[in-house]
Amino acid sequence: MFDLDQPYPRDMVGYGRTPPRPDWPDGKRLAVQFVVNYEEGGENNILHGDAASEAFLSEIVGAQPWSGQRHVNMESIYEYGSRVGFWRLWRMFTERGMPVTVFGVASAMARHPEAVAAMNEAGWEIATHGLKWIDYRDHTPEAERADLDAAIGIHEAVTGARPLGLYQGRTSANTLRLGAQEGGFLYLADTYADELPYWQRIAGRQQLIVPYTLDANDMRFATPQGFNTGDHFFSYLKDSFDVLYREGAGGHGGMMSVGLHCRLVGRPGRAAALARFLDYVQSHEGAWVTTRLAIARHWVRRHPPTGGYQPSQMGPALFNELFGGVFEHTPIIAERAYGAGIGPGEDSLDGLHAALVAQMRALSPAAQDALIAAHPDLAGKLALAGDVTADSAGEQASAGLDRLSPDERRRFTALNAAYRARFGFPFIIAVKGLGKADILQAFEARIAHAPTDERDAALAQIERIARLRLAAILG
Repeated sequence: MFDLDQPYPRDMVGYGRTPPRPDWPDGKRLAVQFVVNYEEGGENNILHGDAASEAFLSEIVGAQPWSGQRHVNMESIYEYGSRVGFWRLWRMFTERGMPVTVFGVASAMARHPEAVAAMNEAGWEIATHGLKWIDYRDHTPEAERADLDAAIGIHEAVTGARPLGLYQGRTSANTLRLGAQEGGFLYLADTYADELPYWQRIAGRQQLIVPYTLDANDMRFATPQGFNTGDHFFSYLKDSFDVLYREGAGGHGGMMSVGLHCRLVGRPGRAAALARFLDYVQSHEGAWVTTRLAIARHWVRRHPPTGGYQPSQMGPALFNELFGGVFEHTPIIAERAYGAGIGPGEDSLDGLHAALVAQMRALSPAAQDALIAAHPDLAGKLALAGDVTADSAGEQASAGLDRLSPDERRRFTALNAAYRARFGFPFIIAVKGLGKADILQAFEARIAHAPTDERDAALAQIERIARLRLAAILG
């Protein structure tokens, strides 16, 4: 029965008629993201303890699962993907220097460590595609969560890092909730609902969604009324790109995801079409070809959820992403603060600052010294070369330290050298709201301090810098 008074669990509105301006880096019109699904060796197979053979996404369109039997033709199609197709895709992307996100099935990657090494060699992001490439719609939440935990453990063991993105693919109604509850994913991808990332409150947490695609996807080579030739594939990708690129001229360009499978587009007659599209994309300067993780990180920094960030409603991945850099090159402070417990009291600037400072003060003297030493010199060589954190660069620029006269540069250089010779660490001051004259005055006054007093002053300034950075994040 249709009842307007009952809450509806789906969002049919999204961004509506006024989507946000993505503000992609360097003024790019459109974010283009390629996914290589690495599934071969993780598909349904009685060798893997499954009830039947695989029947999905192969050259055998309309295949049926063989209960209790191996389907060796199906198996060999998947084997082609790992033996041949993967390497063809790897060469195509690495020769062009184009980044890729891998949706990696953990059990499949464990069976081909050489392919995983090649992914890492190329600098590709490797998100998790679950433990096995199977249908989870009838799994209990407990069984699906157990598989997810196992996938993360195997993924970390074979790739060297835990995944920050999750795409289960053949999902249940519980998949998004389980991913949010796990907490270690900066983004989830099991949705096709938008052309931009968006925030969703799931299981009481602020969770970023980076939607995926089933239309600009080579899977349609293996479905009825799908792509019959490479020309169909290229034409569809080009048309999709052209529309989004044109819309991006007005600042509202979205995100184009392209889904690829080693055993499908890895075949030569299809790979030729993909190669044409890669070259077409590269011929457009306004296209930002990137990974899903880079898109997620951009969105986290530029597009907070409605109402702002609430630390008590974050998983550890989002918390560490936002606050891990508040103390220069010392993410362990945020990690320890989260581990100690973040509640509603830490949703305020004062509360969160106090929680982080408590962890900073609890560091060993050696770790505190390392924190102090992690800061760059003011207007020093690293800053002038742009080799400092974005926060430090922005703060120094706000005080005009990136626009020094020759005399000012010589003065800062001399003071930096004298200060380091006396104390053994860089001069630290919260520069926001100060001018060059104010900073130089403080520099010359503090260089006369006793070493223990100046170490205390440095830590106090670090606390102030952290508070200013937190205020900028929390808004």
